[in-house]
Amino acid sequence: MDNQLKLPTTEMPVPDGLNRITLGAGCFWCIEAVFQRIQGVQKIVSGYSGGFVEDPSYSAISSGTTGHAEVIQIYYNPVIISLTELLEIFWATHDPTSLNKQGGDAGPQYRSSIFYDSLDQKKLATSLKKQLDDSQVFDSPIVTEISTFSNFYAAEDKHQDYYNQHAGQPYCQFVIKPKVDKLKKFFAERLK
Repeated sequence: MDNQLKLPTTEMPVPDGLNRITLGAGCFWCIEAVFQRIQGVQKIVSGYSGGFVEDPSYSAISSGTTGHAEVIQIYYNPVIISLTELLEIFWATHDPTSLNKQGGDAGPQYRSSIFYDSLDQKKLATSLKKQLDDSQVFDSPIVTEISTFSNFYAAEDKHQDYYNQHAGQPYCQFVIKPKVDKLKKFFAERLK
């Protein structure tokens, strides 16, 4: 979907000393909870990216008709953590072989996606994806979309920092907590 139709664009300045990557891995509550715990991650914003509707709402996104993916924007310090390490965590903490679906969440808004800011990010993401496929780390080929960043719209406030604020809710306990536990088991050295 690398800009076959003209997508709206948004300008998102990146603070000095930080880099940014925009990732989708199903529900943004899950991926946000994972990356909030990683050293070097300075800021995360849950939102919507890659679609053709300007300033969409959660209910519009949920229809699966706006073209957006639920994503997080990660602002990270590359001196502390590399993009390679972030992408390794990304691919290890969701199912990148499942097209438009993560667990019980189904629809194009839940697609596995990387929206890159630079050609260097594109090359790295493409190379790592190929290495994982060639190594047959997963039983099926990776379907993660790797596309140029064009737009991002922050999700409503109630979707920000969701897991930390609602950890006792059933969705958080049964869907998000296992991802956080997996992170703790396999990436303990990267935790804050």
